[in-house]
Amino acid sequence: MFFFAASPQQPAVEKPEGKPWPVPKKVMTITSPIQPQEGILETGKDIWSQQCKSCHGKKGKGDGVKADKLDISCGDFTSKKIQDATDAELFWKMSEGRKPMPSFKGELSDLERWAVVLYTRTLAEDEQ
Repeated sequence: MFFFAASPQQPAVEKPEGKPWPVPKKVMTITSPIQPQEGILETGKDIWSQQCKSCHGKKGKGDGVKADKLDISCGDFTSKKIQDATDAELFWKMSEGRKPMPSFKGELSDLERWAVVLYTRTLAEDEQ
């Protein structure tokens, strides 16, 4: 009879970021029409759980269940790089999408997408 000890989980393999994803200059002046209030953040969290978590992970670390199937990193939304992006940049990228990430402008309203942007800001707060 043989006994096998469970092996520790292997750390995730670092994946490349993907090509640069520049945002048009005219987009940079857009500001959110909503503020990060409790109901708005709950809406953002609910949408994140339904639409974003499978790739970006529950806490935005880029470790969702579908992340391993992708050739590029999903990004760490708690990182300085993403947290330093403007709300307009995040909103535009979510709206437009880029393979492998879908466009959400036809699936979510502007206010829903802004709610997700505001919710992503809270992911870094969880790290502190």
